[in-house]
Amino acid sequence: MSKSESRPRLTATRKFELYLATRLKDAPLGELLRQYGMHLDDLRQIERIVEDSALAGLKVHARRGRQPTDLSPARVQQLEQELAEKTHALVELSVSYTLLEKKDRAESRASMPASGSRRRSSK
Repeated sequence: MSKSESRPRLTATRKFELYLATRLKDAPLGELLRQYGMHLDDLRQIERIVEDSALAGLKVHARRGRQPTDLSPARVQQLEQELAEKTHALVELSVSYTLLEKKDRAESRASMPASGSRRRSSK
């Protein structure tokens, strides 16, 4: 290859292709490295990155939790019933809270001394 010819840029996809090609049982390692214009140290670095990334991806995936296995119609209906009950309880609590706030505001206004004419200052 002359100086005027350039090798294809080693994108992440090409590096991964090289990694996969070197995983084959009887892969001609030296030939593949020459073909990609890389050294053995570069390949070892790619291997380390791929393996570390794979482990990190698997750990993240494992943290999301398992999907429930019991998805029978009875279980779905039970969960929907629980959701409806909790939603209804939340609505009742919200109404109670709003009424209490309104009562507190009315009581605080009644306890304030009545001053004749109050003017708001505008800024």
